[in-house]
Parts: sequence; C-alpha cells; structure tokens
Amino acid sequence: MAGKALIFSAPSGSGKTTIVKHLLKNNTDLGFSISASTRDRRGRTEQDGKDYHFLSPEAFKEKIDQDEFIEWEEVYAGNFYGTLKTEIERIWSEGKNVIFDVDVKGGINLKKYFGDRALAIFVKVPSMEVLTNRLKDRATESEESLSRRLFKAKFEMTFQDKFDVVLVNEELDKSLAEAQRLYEQFKARP
Repeated sequence: MAGKALIFSAPSGSGKTTIVKHLLKNNTDLGFSISASTRDRRGRTEQDGKDYHFLSPEAFKEKIDQDEFIEWEEVYAGNFYGTLKTEIERIWSEGKNVIFDVDVKGGINLKKYFGDRALAIFVKVPSMEVLTNRLKDRATESEESLSRRLFKAKFEMTFQDKFDVVLVNEELDKSLAEAQRLYEQFKARP
C-alpha cells in the first residue's frame, strides 16, 4: 500500500534534522527514509542502516546502473547521496507515511517524483548570519568546509520557491509546532 511523502529540505545548519527527529518521535505513523551515501561516517556515533546506508562509490554507482534510486546526486565532490526505492517500499509496507531529511536538490527531485502525494517543506533560518553561527556552534566544520557550506546555502536559498511551504526556523518551539500542524493538515488531505 502506498502512503504519502513528507519532504524536509534546507541548507545545512537550518534545523531540518531537529524538526524531522521531533516529528518522528511524536508521530508513530511516520517512517524515516534512510538515505544512501558515499561520505565517511562522522565519528563513532553514525551507524550504517540507521543514519545512512554507507556505500562505497563503486557500490553506489552499481545501484545507479541497476535503477535502484528514486533520486541521487553528487552533493559535494566525490560524495554521492540518494534515495533507494527499497526504503520507500519498506516504510509503505509498514502502513506508514515516509518522511525525508534531504538536501535541497534531493527535495526538489522527490517532490517531482511523488507529485501531489508529497508535501515539500523548505526550512530556512532568518539570516545568513544566524546560519553561520549555527554551523560554527556545531563545531564539526573546518574553515574550508564552513565556507563551502555557506556558499552552497546561498545558492540553495534561491530554490525555496520550488517547495510547497517555507518554514522559517527562528524559534525552535514554534517551528516544531508549525511542522506538526503542517503534517496533520497534509495527512488529512485525501
């Protein structure tokens, strides 16, 4: 049985992952689509099959050739990300709606794929200054990677009009409540 798709996209550091985790915790009818990636794991906390399906570049390209992805792209040089068709089948077979936490290009591609069965939400921060501070506060970025992420974020902001809803994440509690309201409204649609 096919369900619905709730897509969250944002520039890195905008808070989309926090919002997605909150919705998953509070809505048992949502299942998280685990993306495939060729990037290295961050630290010891990331787990294969839970945070990502970590694949070698060769294995990822083999899955592309076998048409196993709904969408995929090279997000950063040498780092591929994608949505496996088997992930969606797994979640829908459990009778759940699927929720995505994906980059902006991936979100646009997923919206095109699912059409009216998807609600695509673009999460953004009030300003680039706020985004810069959030990325610095994570303490996971080198100066070079921070600069790369901020450059990419400016570019990604130009695509917000391709999404159904733009959610400005200024105050987290309000953003979480708004995300919940949007989901309830969406799942009530026929």
